[in-house]
Amino acid sequence: MTREQLEEYRSKKDELAELTYKLQHLGENDEMVGNSVINDYRSGYPVPQSVVGVDWEKYDKTKDRYTSRISKLRQECDEVEKYVEEIEESLIRRIFRMYYIDGISQRDVASAVHLSQAAVSKKISDFLKMEYKK
Repeated sequence: MTREQLEEYRSKKDELAELTYKLQHLGENDEMVGNSVINDYRSGYPVPQSVVGVDWEKYDKTKDRYTSRISKLRQECDEVEKYVEEIEESLIRRIFRMYYIDGISQRDVASAVHLSQAAVSKKISDFLKMEYKK
């Protein structure tokens, strides 16, 4: 697991919430309304007529796109959460959970675990360097 993947976790969780909301409210406004032109032949020759309604093709594509992205984001977030929970050392696991998962600042994490901010930063860096060498 890289530092970048850990740092992207909060943004991915926020995007996951946004997309879930959008998916739940898909089609509630005029964004899925479309119009088209058909030819009316009742008079014997083509007369263009406008037709307005729900664009089901657009609705299905949007729904599929949101569902696919939600699935991918959930998987990526689950990987980060699993990685953090599998850290053996309790203090490091707490630091990673508070800093990366909960989004707490290093200063507040340091206060919670009774260390200096520099010590918390060093523990994070040292652990990631050690994991990178594996």
